[in-house]
Amino acid sequence: MKELALRSDIVIVGGGAGGLELACKLGRKLGPSKVTLVDSRLYHIWKPSLHEVAAGTLDIHQEGLSYQMLAHDNGFNFVFGPMTALDAATKTMTVGAIVAASDNDEVLPERRLAYGSLVLAIGSTSNYFGVPGARENTISLNATEDAERFRLRMLRLMLAAEQDQEEQDGNGHGQGGGLDVVIIGGGATGVELAAELREASGAYVTYGFDQLDVRRDVRITILEGAARVLAPLPEKVSDAATKLLEKRGIRVVANCRVTAIEKDRVIDKDGKVYPSKLCVWAAGIRAPELLETFGLPLAKGGQVDVDAQLRVKGMPDLYALGDCAACTDGNGNVVPPRAQAAHQQADYLVATFLRQSKGEAPQSKPYEYRDYGSLVSVGRSTSVGSLMGSLRGASWFVQGWMARLMYTSLHLMHHRAVLGTLRTGVLALARFLVRRATPLVKLH
Repeated sequence: MKELALRSDIVIVGGGAGGLELACKLGRKLGPSKVTLVDSRLYHIWKPSLHEVAAGTLDIHQEGLSYQMLAHDNGFNFVFGPMTALDAATKTMTVGAIVAASDNDEVLPERRLAYGSLVLAIGSTSNYFGVPGARENTISLNATEDAERFRLRMLRLMLAAEQDQEEQDGNGHGQGGGLDVVIIGGGATGVELAAELREASGAYVTYGFDQLDVRRDVRITILEGAARVLAPLPEKVSDAATKLLEKRGIRVVANCRVTAIEKDRVIDKDGKVYPSKLCVWAAGIRAPELLETFGLPLAKGGQVDVDAQLRVKGMPDLYALGDCAACTDGNGNVVPPRAQAAHQQADYLVATFLRQSKGEAPQSKPYEYRDYGSLVSVGRSTSVGSLMGSLRGASWFVQGWMARLMYTSLHLMHHRAVLGTLRTGVLALARFLVRRATPLVKLH
């Protein structure tokens, strides 16, 4: 292991929505000698768009933003590698080696990084709740490689279904096996993925998969344990999403508790069997198990226990934000694992560290979570959701193209935070033009 050759006043581990925004905003104020971002990947994808990557309607090679480019443009330092260990007593962390997959050569050695303040923003992973076969026989959309693995498997299975139809009936009227996709979990990820897959499967037909009847041969089922999909959102939003899904030929099964998952089928508590050639787990999240090795105070879900200032309890100069943090804000509200929470927490810590850099006392005002509502994409042309008003408990139901426009603006707001207004506008225009010159789905 190398000696302590690296040091930074502020180290942020995890380049997701919250961690990256924090690094960019602090870097522009303090510079690369003060701010360092550590991540195990070389480029950033906005996690709420992973369902589009999985469906093939978004190309990760066009969408990804290079961390090295962002570091150069925003004035922070980037260290490539996974965090593998933490020594809070000496205020050092270990960044694991990078090994080339092609020939197993070591590209970067294991390094140790000393810090003044450390922010953990490493996100979340799937919670399988002990369901037999869930880990082995499902795909979870936790990262870009998961989404790309799903897309490639979906493409192979559609090719097989197309070939099967041709063998059944040379005129394209056969009754082949088709493709069964089961999505376990009717939250935002499950609903958005189901809708995107339906539109993508229709697009594949226009690019040569003309032996397939989309609704007959690509069967999509959502299994939800609660009484309705999108259970945390208002019932009106849930009902609207269900109708839109069913209109697209997507089967929704509520009050369905999955008890076992095998290679080609899913079994619920009543013994009912759902055939499945491709199964997605979207039924819950938990903090990465890596946190259990750091000796930090953890909540029930494995998240780091933080106070209302986002400081790890009993650990000075150590902070956490986003999905990996168990936070109760200054109003006593449990902060949900949402992108808007990570965005707000990043802004709160920007103020904290800027005061710290000026030698001022820490801000006494605790972090307060503000719920601005939720929007869920149900395909490329429409969204549904609720917007929170200024009056306590008041909300407005939104649906259709206006909701879709607002949903798209969330992605643009994130890009604006890390790229700036002008570059975000240019990038949005460029992607609009590229979509007009490329297939509607990625075909390779």
